[in-house]
Amino acid sequence: MSRITRRRFLTITAAACAASRLSAAAPVARWRGHALGAHAELALAGVSQEDAAPVFSSVAAELERIERLFSLYRPDSALTRLNRDGVLPDPAPDFLHLLSVARTVYSVSEGAFDPTVQPLFTLYAEAANGGRSDPDRVKEVRRRIGFDKVSVASDAVRFRRDGIAMTLNGIAQGFATDRLAELLTRAGLRNVAVNAGEVRVVGQGAGSGWPVRLPGGRMLRLTDRAVATSELGATMIDPDAGVGHIFDPAGRRGTLRAKPVTALHESAAMADAASTAAVVLSDRQLPLLRKIGVGIVATPLKQA
Repeated sequence: MSRITRRRFLTITAAACAASRLSAAAPVARWRGHALGAHAELALAGVSQEDAAPVFSSVAAELERIERLFSLYRPDSALTRLNRDGVLPDPAPDFLHLLSVARTVYSVSEGAFDPTVQPLFTLYAEAANGGRSDPDRVKEVRRRIGFDKVSVASDAVRFRRDGIAMTLNGIAQGFATDRLAELLTRAGLRNVAVNAGEVRVVGQGAGSGWPVRLPGGRMLRLTDRAVATSELGATMIDPDAGVGHIFDPAGRRGTLRAKPVTALHESAAMADAASTAAVVLSDRQLPLLRKIGVGIVATPLKQA
């Protein structure tokens, strides 16, 4: 499978702009790299670049660990092995934790967020390379989809039938953001901005909150909050057919949202999954996400 990098339309002025608005006398350490195919950046307020070096080494090691768990493109990752073998013995605690968060959003969104859509992704990617997808084939693939067909236990994660595969692209970058934010706070840092594909801030930035610019230019000032944005067309699998990287798992919900959707929560993983679900949910269904404390910024479908 060719690698398709998901683009995000959330402009984080948190790590770039907000840090520069701190007092000129206050140092700001910055780190830039990549996480699960996305650009990643950190800003640590009140810390010099030299003092931050050991922390940044820990950040790089943590991202490598997360890649070994959730990457679709590494042959040795836990997710790749699960998709290949249909079972993952002795899953790491973080793998189980991420699936628990995914299950929560799957349940509350009535299946709008479903990690088992990976066979649809593969089908449409193959069709983009070799012709149009067969509607009967699409129906057959959809019958395999359903997170309820995945058994999750401490001793193993198992697929309950053949032909299932998972993608965690709608939640893993948020999870990585959470893990980095937690790593930094454990190191005693209390004023940081993290972007590992999604954004989470700790502290108040320059004092009024870290500024994060949403698609369309709206600015939010966040304190101890996470924000994630999803957009149907952020990555196009088949541009000619108008097929994006977010799917209606059941194929019954009608028109998906074409404009960006932003979710806010204490957890970046929760916000990430919720923003993905919100692309699929109707205007009437969006309030479902309030049950897990998610705030949504979205253009109503009738205005899209």
